[in-house]
Amino acid sequence: MKREIEADLQYCPTCMDEYRADITTCAACQVSLLSGKELLQGQQQRKQGASNMVISPDDELVSIRRGPLVQMKDFQFMLKREGIPSLAVSEDSNCGQGSCATNLVVQIRREDLQEVMAILEQDHVRSTGLEDHDLSIAGAVIDTTAEQANCPACGYSFSTTEATCPDCGLCFA
Repeated sequence: MKREIEADLQYCPTCMDEYRADITTCAACQVSLLSGKELLQGQQQRKQGASNMVISPDDELVSIRRGPLVQMKDFQFMLKREGIPSLAVSEDSNCGQGSCATNLVVQIRREDLQEVMAILEQDHVRSTGLEDHDLSIAGAVIDTTAEQANCPACGYSFSTTEATCPDCGLCFA
């Protein structure tokens, strides 16, 4: 069932939930909403650029993700919403007797790789809830010769005489 997009409402670009015009952020995805007008303009541009959604035999392809049929079809749907064409090919050439699950490899054009990587990063941050966390210390290394250190997991400042972070329990020994 295809629903009609209303120009004066707001829509989540990730889950396509519909909101009143005064709402600016999706409650589920925590991303900025697009107006129905912006969404309709984007659809019109995609229709005009439909030839961009065709992968030609001359395009160089790269494999971007591998997994079960349902997950790869969902991934392809996400790419299609972003205007990126993809192919899903089976990697199970020996499995045709119905005794094993079908695994697919999703392939994209090499020229779309940077855009897809940005989409994947945004999806990862959104789906893991990392957008609400300060990741600036995530790669920190503990200097055991210093008196104080910050835990790279939670940011808590503690004495280096302790072998574990007193806040989150991360072990440094």
